[in-house]
Amino acid sequence: MTSVRDREEDDRQEPPVRPTDEDSLAATASELIGGPAGKHAEAGGHRWWNALRVMVLIVIAVFALGMVQKVPCYNGAWFQAGDPQYIHACYSDIPHLYHDRGFAADVVPYFDRIPGSIGGSGFHYLEYPVLTGLFMEVASWLTPHGGTMEHRAQIYWIVNSGMLLLCAIALVVAVARTNRRRPWDGLFIALSPALALSATINWDLFAVALASVGLLLWSRSRPLAAGVLIGLATAAKLYPVLLLLALFLLCLRAGRMRAYGAALGGAVGAWLVVNLPVILLARSGWAQFYDYSRTRGVDYGSVWLIIMQRTGNPLSGVSAYVAALLILLCAGIAALTFYAPRRPRLGQITFLVVAALIVSNKVYSPQYVLWLLPLAVLARPRWRDLLIWQGAEVLYYLAIWMQLAYVTGGTKHHGLSADGYHLAVALHLLGVLYLSGMVIRDIMRPEHDVLRQDGEDDPVGGVLDGAEDSFVLGLFPEDGPPQLTSVGPVDAPADASGGLPEEPRYDA
Repeated sequence: MTSVRDREEDDRQEPPVRPTDEDSLAATASELIGGPAGKHAEAGGHRWWNALRVMVLIVIAVFALGMVQKVPCYNGAWFQAGDPQYIHACYSDIPHLYHDRGFAADVVPYFDRIPGSIGGSGFHYLEYPVLTGLFMEVASWLTPHGGTMEHRAQIYWIVNSGMLLLCAIALVVAVARTNRRRPWDGLFIALSPALALSATINWDLFAVALASVGLLLWSRSRPLAAGVLIGLATAAKLYPVLLLLALFLLCLRAGRMRAYGAALGGAVGAWLVVNLPVILLARSGWAQFYDYSRTRGVDYGSVWLIIMQRTGNPLSGVSAYVAALLILLCAGIAALTFYAPRRPRLGQITFLVVAALIVSNKVYSPQYVLWLLPLAVLARPRWRDLLIWQGAEVLYYLAIWMQLAYVTGGTKHHGLSADGYHLAVALHLLGVLYLSGMVIRDIMRPEHDVLRQDGEDDPVGGVLDGAEDSFVLGLFPEDGPPQLTSVGPVDAPADASGGLPEEPRYDA
């Protein structure tokens, strides 16, 4: 098992791993652009075109395509009654909330009440976490106040899109640099259809970028700084707090609780720095997000919606069911962490805990796919499995808008009926469960884990990488947990030397 220092020395000597070196699907797809890179690709005369710069340019282009996809709404559908913005599948919260949450009227989030009634929702203050509220407010400062309200909402969306593009670039850079020897893993982020479609629906990409930078810092054995970024991410969106749960489980098994304490302290401190002034000066406004999250009913995208509409049961008290299911799933992940033959990698456990929230939650907005995107790449960087999951998410993205078109289209009833929409929700859930199943298989059978094929432990684990287990519940032979040795690429054909057989192929 290699140590962190040995791995860093090897990284300086060995070329980076390219997807076409080990992934048969990536190698086949590369034929569209001339085939896998040859031995002179890195040694050629165009050294400026390294992996990171290429991926940054790609994500800018993909992000721009996502903005182009919103053009029908930008040109008027956002501001028309009925279903036009859903028929074109280009809805975004951003231009609507510019007016509806008081930014156009210079309302100060959390301190000033939102004027008027908002669709009968009962909101009196902004229902977003404090750091996201600041992001929204800064964008409103950069939005000129001249012209019609429609024009101002359009500019507000463009300003937010520019800020979110910076978040997308930071996300790609963070994922590409988290594993030193696998910079090209960030390419899946840059090319992600889910990123293109959902990046400008809401502000989730801001929290995702902060959390990903936090994981990058953890991979560099900087737990305090990592905790600060995770705390800031939690101040922008609640889900990153689950990353602290994943770190706790892994640090407990590895006996690295001092590092975990530093990360936890950094996270709590950063969260308090952002939230405490608002708590002290505008407690009611600050509490709006948490009250809304607690009392919100069953909404689109959840398994609870299927149950409620199929059975006719209103599911009163659904928040208790959600909490119970999430606790049960997290308990299973904890058992997996402590019973697995080798300590799971950080990317695997962070993916599973956030996937547990996705599966159990009472709502699934289409931009929530961004929460899982970097974690999926760190957990299982196999293009086949990632594309199967992304395919299910793209289908859901289309289905939610077609369902809303059906609901809001009056007597026209064009779009997707409830039955079709329930099927799309089920496919989305199956996509998440499929990828989770592959990650669990990698944990229980580490020989299938592509990141451990060369004998490494956890190349993005920071202080966890190469650490001896301290707390394990599994039963092992007297000489301890089995250690993995290098066996070559995961999909190399079986041979007399004992190489692994090719993984079974699935049609997406």
